[in-house]
Amino acid sequence: MKDLDLDVLIIGAGPIGIACALECKKRNLNYLVLEKGALTNSLFNYPLNMTFFSTSEKLEIDNIPFISNNPKPTRNEALEYYRRVTTSNALNINLYETVIDVNKTPTGFKVQSDKAEYNTKKIIIATGFYDIPNLLNVEGEDLPKVFHYYKEAHPFTLQDIVVVGASNSSVDAALEIYRKGGNVTMIVRGDAIGERVKYWVKPDILNRIEEGSIKAYFNSEIKEIKPSEIIVNTPKGEKTITNDYVIALTGYRPNFKFLEKAGIAFSTDGKSIPNYDSKTMESNVKGLYLAGVICGGKETHKWFIENSRVHAKMIANHIEQTI
Repeated sequence: MKDLDLDVLIIGAGPIGIACALECKKRNLNYLVLEKGALTNSLFNYPLNMTFFSTSEKLEIDNIPFISNNPKPTRNEALEYYRRVTTSNALNINLYETVIDVNKTPTGFKVQSDKAEYNTKKIIIATGFYDIPNLLNVEGEDLPKVFHYYKEAHPFTLQDIVVVGASNSSVDAALEIYRKGGNVTMIVRGDAIGERVKYWVKPDILNRIEEGSIKAYFNSEIKEIKPSEIIVNTPKGEKTITNDYVIALTGYRPNFKFLEKAGIAFSTDGKSIPNYDSKTMESNVKGLYLAGVICGGKETHKWFIENSRVHAKMIANHIEQTI
């Protein structure tokens, strides 16, 4: 076990964690980024053919140009961009190293990972929200036929597939699987396809549903998942649907347990928004900062790369003034 002294320890090597590292480097701060998975791990786990809603310039960090083939970049283009930003700037990042514990000390923090122990004056948590899915909490959800992440359509060709949800990820999965030969049924808790679905995709899914190519049950929820079927509560009563796989894309949430263990307080209005100063991004724990989408708590649609890039400079400026 090594014991290292740092000015700043950044937890999470997504786009915002990388932006924080760039700002720390520019200020000659002794920093290190720890990431439990691959570089930009959440983006890596996005569907292979995903296209961003944002244009490439809105995904840029530190004014480093992001050139894509089309106005809206793909997952692979984003991975290439953030990888090149990281390597060309020789950022200090340890991948596949998981933070286990964060403890306050008189001089800062002691951070324990699965590989080392660190003493640091400041901490930036930029861990996103993609690692913990919102569960259906129904019998059979633990069957191997149930997935909470979607990568590509090929394994579902010629299969009876249920896609749960009506967000961008659900709609993209339903359309792609349908076009690769899967028999797709959507189970939607609300009464319509999500309002935030990409504007160039929404007409497609609505037309496929209207013509019957993709079946959809609105105002409906899965009651039980069985090996070869599912039971659904619909407005017209309980319905049994033949099924090979369930892809439950019902959203994700931050690791609240980790944040609570670090001492972060949350709003009590049901949104679980963490306590932080909107001018400095410092949390209620002095010296511990929050950056990126985790600042929205359960409102994971509130912060994106494009509107949380500014967190990096705000945090670095405050750290430079107080270190």
